[in-house]
Amino acid sequence: MVPIPPPRAAGAAPGASGRVGPAAAVQFGQYPPARRTIVHVSDTHLLAGNRPLGGRYDTEANLVQTLRAVEALAIRPDAIVFTGDLADLGEPEAYRRLRAAVEPVAERLGAPVIWVAGNHDERPALREGMLDLPPTQQPVTGVWDLGGLRLIALDTTVPGWHHGDVDAEQLAWLGETLQTPAPLGTFLAMHHPPLPSHIPLFDILELRDQGRLAEVIAGTDVRGILAGHLHYSTSGSFAGVPVNVAAATCYTMNLARPASAVNGMDAGQSFHLVHVYDDTSTHSVVPVVDAPTGDFFSDEWVERMARLSPAERLDQFSRKVAPPV
Repeated sequence: MVPIPPPRAAGAAPGASGRVGPAAAVQFGQYPPARRTIVHVSDTHLLAGNRPLGGRYDTEANLVQTLRAVEALAIRPDAIVFTGDLADLGEPEAYRRLRAAVEPVAERLGAPVIWVAGNHDERPALREGMLDLPPTQQPVTGVWDLGGLRLIALDTTVPGWHHGDVDAEQLAWLGETLQTPAPLGTFLAMHHPPLPSHIPLFDILELRDQGRLAEVIAGTDVRGILAGHLHYSTSGSFAGVPVNVAAATCYTMNLARPASAVNGMDAGQSFHLVHVYDDTSTHSVVPVVDAPTGDFFSDEWVERMARLSPAERLDQFSRKVAPPV
């Protein structure tokens, strides 16, 4: 496993939004800082011995680059959520390599890691290798209290198949859990998204019998669904609940093609940065790319704005310069 060096010290403790630095608590706009922040990663597809996935994708190197990008945000997230397909073939060594890469980063960020099962995972090896649980075929589920924000992991995998489903036992458990609302509401994390896709291969491998899940979450405090599986970022709604799908770290789908010819490419990798507010949440696509970037905005610029009054900030930054006559 390629070691990931720790980042430089981030400075002051984080604010409610996960931001760090002297200006973290300053409210620049009409919305207060986010109540909770989640890093949403998906589809790492590691292989034992770091064999190239499909003979061409270095999944471990792409994961390491993604984790470096997560640390470069200089935030303190409330959780790091991986929405499935952690290992491509469910190999025990692949899970060990994944833990060896992710856990030191999570420890430095002070964030719990939430592992969700995907169709490429094998429940026994995942349970034993990632969760230190008995290696059984029991679904990989769990509930986390992220300071009042509840996150529930569902297992949409069907052993021996690649399509998704949520069995009756899980639905009953979910319904019982949701009977008691959480202070900041609930997010569901699952692999197969309850959304349509314009790509035929994903329609075949969709989450089946979605109406049963819709009946369980309707009228509850579920305010968002995090998913993966598609290898491209997309969003929609399901039973009145926003659904956000994070692209993969291993490879992504080249959507700049006719739907029947969409295939993977070693480009466009990203993860989502989720900010949870009282009445809404945002899901920002963070590209994992090393590209030339401007340097006008900086910590110093933000600190300078923080020292000004709201009226002074508008005057300094919002007022247009008169065009030359």
